[in-house]
Amino acid sequence: MLKLSLVGLVVLAGFAVYLDAVVQEKFSGKRWTVPAKVYARPLELFVGQKLTREDFLSELTALGYRRESVGNGPGAVSVNGNTVELHSRGFQFYEGLEPAQRIRVRFSGSYVAGLSQANGAALAVARLEPMLIGGLYPAHHEDRVLIKLDQVPPYLVETLVAVEDREFWNHHGVSLKSIARAVWVNASAGQLRQGGSTLTQQLVKNFYLTGERSLQRKLTEAMMAVLLELHYDKQAILEAYLNEVFLGQDGQRAVHGFGLASQYFFSQPLSELKLHQVALLVGMVKGPTYYNPRRNPERALARRNLVIDLLVEQGVVTVEQAVQAKAQPLAITQRGSLADSSFPAFLDLVKRQLRQDYREEDLTEEGLRIFTSFDPILQVKAEAALSETFKRLGGRKGVEQVEAAMLVSNPETGEVQAMIGSRQPRFAGFNRVLDAVRPIGSLIKPAVYLTALERPSQYTLTSWLADQPFSVKGQDGQVWRPQNYDRQAHGNIFLYQGLANSYNLSTAKLGLELGVPSVLKTLERLGVSREWPAYPSMLLGAGSLSPMEVAGMYQTLANGGFNTPLRAIRSVLAAEGEPLGRYPFQIQQRFDPGAIYLTQAAMQRVMREGTGRSVYSRLPANLNLAGKTGTSNDSRDSWFAGFSQDLLAVVWLGRDDNGKTPLTGATGALQVWTGFMAKADPLPLDMPMPDNVVQAWIDPRTGLGSDPGCPGAVQMPYIRGSEPAPGNPCGIAAPAGAVMDWVKGWLE
Repeated sequence: MLKLSLVGLVVLAGFAVYLDAVVQEKFSGKRWTVPAKVYARPLELFVGQKLTREDFLSELTALGYRRESVGNGPGAVSVNGNTVELHSRGFQFYEGLEPAQRIRVRFSGSYVAGLSQANGAALAVARLEPMLIGGLYPAHHEDRVLIKLDQVPPYLVETLVAVEDREFWNHHGVSLKSIARAVWVNASAGQLRQGGSTLTQQLVKNFYLTGERSLQRKLTEAMMAVLLELHYDKQAILEAYLNEVFLGQDGQRAVHGFGLASQYFFSQPLSELKLHQVALLVGMVKGPTYYNPRRNPERALARRNLVIDLLVEQGVVTVEQAVQAKAQPLAITQRGSLADSSFPAFLDLVKRQLRQDYREEDLTEEGLRIFTSFDPILQVKAEAALSETFKRLGGRKGVEQVEAAMLVSNPETGEVQAMIGSRQPRFAGFNRVLDAVRPIGSLIKPAVYLTALERPSQYTLTSWLADQPFSVKGQDGQVWRPQNYDRQAHGNIFLYQGLANSYNLSTAKLGLELGVPSVLKTLERLGVSREWPAYPSMLLGAGSLSPMEVAGMYQTLANGGFNTPLRAIRSVLAAEGEPLGRYPFQIQQRFDPGAIYLTQAAMQRVMREGTGRSVYSRLPANLNLAGKTGTSNDSRDSWFAGFSQDLLAVVWLGRDDNGKTPLTGATGALQVWTGFMAKADPLPLDMPMPDNVVQAWIDPRTGLGSDPGCPGAVQMPYIRGSEPAPGNPCGIAAPAGAVMDWVKGWLE
C-alpha cells in the first residue's frame, strides 16, 4: 500500500506539473483570438453640414445613446425642440483620441445651424464614435469585446461575486464552504439546485476544459483552479472571467464576455450599464439560453429581480435602489446590434479589399479595427427605397422573382457609402453588386457620345444624327439590324437627343462612324477593365459588367473625367491602437473636362426630357441630376446609373436565372433610384464650366446660331471653336436648302 501510495503521489505530482505548465502557458500568453471589428464612417458635425435632426437622432439610437430628460454621463442624449444635447463617449481614431465631451447641436431645416460645448463655447467640429457594423470572424465564430477591470460599471463585480461566488476574495481556487453549502441545499431539495464551483473553477472549465460531466474533469478543474490562483492575483482572474464567460448565441456566433453581451443585448458599452442591466447579465450566467431575454422575457425578468433581491440581502444596494431597479423594463434591443449579417454586402467588399494586404489569420485573430466609408443613414434610406419600390411593383406578374443590387458612392472620393447585394438586404448570400455580371444595355451609351464629343471639330451636342434603319454584315456573314425600343425611326435628330431618348439606331450609327475600338478604348479610360470583342452589338450594351464595375465607370463621368477607383476602407488600427495603414483615395485625369461637361449636359437632358424624366414627378424641379437608363434584350435586366453633386447610385434589377422581367430601366431600377434620392435629399449637380467651354445661343429647331433675344432661343455648351456662328435675325429660320445640304453631306 505504501509503494502504491508513493507511486500515486508521483503520478499526481507529475500530472500537477503538467497542468501547471498548461495553466501558465495559456494564461500568460495570448489568451484569446479576437476578430477584426469593422466600423462605419464617424459622423462629423460642423455648422452648415447637411444633416436633419431626425437622421442625427436615428444614428444616435443606432449607437445606443440613451434618451434622457437631462443628459447624464457618456452615451446620454436629451432633445429640446431643434436642439440636441449629448455626452459623447470618445473614441480612439487613427489620428488619435477623440475625447468624450458634452455637445450641443442646433438644427435648422436640413442643416446644422449651431455647434457648441454644453457651456456655450463654440466648436468648429465634433466627431462621434463610429458605429460598429460587423466583424471578421474565425472558423469557430467566437467573439468578444475585451474589457479591463477598471472599465466595468458600478455593481458588476459585487453582483457577480454575490450571485456566483461569495467566497471569491477568501478562497484559493476551491471553496470547501461553497461545496458544503451546495451539498446541503441539494440534499434538502432532493434535486440539483446549486453548484459549488467558484468563479475560478468556472473560468478554468470555460478557458481550458470542456463541459463534460465527469469526476475526472471535476478533479482536474479543481487542481487547475488552485494552480491558477497560485500564479495570478484575484484581479487578473476576475478580468479573465469577465471576458471569457459565455452569455449567448447570435446565429453561428458565440457571444463571450460582458463587454460583447452589453453591446449585443443593450447596444451600449459596458461602462454605461445601470444596476438593472448589470443584474440581468449576471443572472444570465446561470443559463444564457434558458434566461435569454429576447426569447424568454418573463423568465429573464424574474431572474433579474431575484438577483436584485439578493444584492439587498448582501448589503450591496439599498431597498430603495432595488425597488427603482426592479421597476425598470428589460429594455433589450430588438435584435443583436453586432450581428455579423447586418450589412453583409458591404462587409463582403471590405473583406475582399482587406485580403489584398492582410493574411486571413490577421483579420480573424488579431483584433484589428477597420475604419470604412460606410454611411448607415444612406444605407437605411437605400434599403427603404428598394422595399417601397417592390411593394408598388408587387402587382406586376413576375416581379416576385426579380432580384436587386444597389451601390451608393461619393462622386468626388470614390468612397462606397451604401451597398445592397440582394432583394433581402440583410441576407448574407450571393453578393450581386460584386458578382452579378450582366449585360448593361444602354448604360454604355454615354461612352459612345463622350467619344464623339472629344472630337469637337466633328461633333457637338447639336450635330445632326440620322435615326434611320440600317444593317451591318459581319465577317461571319451574319447581318446585324439594330432597332429602337419603340420599333420606330425618328429621322434627323440632334446628337444630344440620341442620348436623352436612348435611341439605338442613331447611337449605333454614330458608334460605327467613330469605330467600335475607339468606343471600347473610352470605356477602358472610364475604368472598365474587361476585354470585349469589337462587335457592333457592343455599342448597344451587349457586354456585361457587375454593378460595382458600372459604378466605377460612372464615377469617372460624375467626377469631371477624373478616375477615382471605388474603395470602402479608410484606415486600419491594431488592437492596441497602433496605426497600420491608410487607404487614401487615388485620382487620375482621364478626359478633357470640356468633353465630360458636354456629356454631363446630355445626361441631364436624359433626366429633363428623356427616359429619366419621371424622376421629376417625385423630385424638385430645381434639382439638377444626370443619369442613364439601361434595359437589356427582352427586359432581362433593368438598370439605372445616375448622380447628383454629392451622390452616385447604381441600381440593377433582374432575375438570377436570366429570365425575362416585366421591367425596363425606367419602370424598374429608375424607380428605386428616385425613391432613394427623394429620401437622401442630395445637392444639385453643379459642375463648374471648364475654360474651354462656351455657351452659345441657338435656334432649337435648326441648331444654328441665334440672337439671345429671339423667341425660343436657348443656350447650349460647346467646346470653344465648335460653337455655331451667332446671329440669324429673329423669325428667319435657316434656309431649308442649307440644312438639307448639310444633312445630305453628313449621310454621304
